[in-house]
Amino acid sequence: MRKGFTRVLACSAGLMVLFGVGCDKLKSRDHINQGIAAYKNAKYNDAVEHFKQAVALDPTNNNAQLYLATAYMIQWIPGAESPENTEFAAKAKDEFSKVLDKDPNDRVALASLASLAYNQATSLPQDQKFAKFDEAAEWNKKLIAADPQNKEAYYSLAAMDYWRYHPALMLAEVDSHMRPEDPGPLKDKKAREALMSKYSSTIDDGLSNLNKALDIDKDYDDAMVYLNLLLRERAKLAEDKGDYAKQVQIADDWLDKAMAMRKLKAEKASKQTGGGIVEGN
Repeated sequence: MRKGFTRVLACSAGLMVLFGVGCDKLKSRDHINQGIAAYKNAKYNDAVEHFKQAVALDPTNNNAQLYLATAYMIQWIPGAESPENTEFAAKAKDEFSKVLDKDPNDRVALASLASLAYNQATSLPQDQKFAKFDEAAEWNKKLIAADPQNKEAYYSLAAMDYWRYHPALMLAEVDSHMRPEDPGPLKDKKAREALMSKYSSTIDDGLSNLNKALDIDKDYDDAMVYLNLLLRERAKLAEDKGDYAKQVQIADDWLDKAMAMRKLKAEKASKQTGGGIVEGN
């Protein structure tokens, strides 16, 4: 009799624990819904508080952590140097990292961290920019490992390759008394050789990543535009004017394809919306 009563008490206690856990999960979902509503109404501080509550009530719910990280990230302004703004970026990174602690292949967290690092890099001085680009590149590579068909990750890697090479080329043109619009190749042979030695692998990597993005989406006009830019700037390192002209022609062809694709997409969007003004890229 006594043993039976003890078993009943144990079962009851177990059910109460399970019931409590179930209630916490329901409360967590309720806070998520309230947080989403606040987020949609641009009440980001309120959204943060609801998502924090959701995480506290159900730490196993990765979505709550992702929403919290996103609510911090949306408040971060690239280039602004206030302590509050810096804190938003730090908190967003911390929350996305917590998601990856549970699931290293979470594509939203990886893409968000890659985007955060890239946007931080764009406002940094040149001597700090490349280190942050390296961080963004690592996140994009992890994103590709988790999602091999992610064209944006390949595109981002190529964009960073372009911005690693472009300032060096501009400086070489200034030293050679050339304007950016002047036809190539670069006048100073030593400068051409130095740039080729230092940046040829960077340029090749960028072109390779853009081609991979286009393999995934042959209509990816943004990738076409950057392909045009990288080819055009690689042409400045050509040995002679004939080789330069050939490379520029290939770049022009890609630019024409990009503009034609953007026009086609705009026309399709116009038909879907019933005409009127359609915002371009």
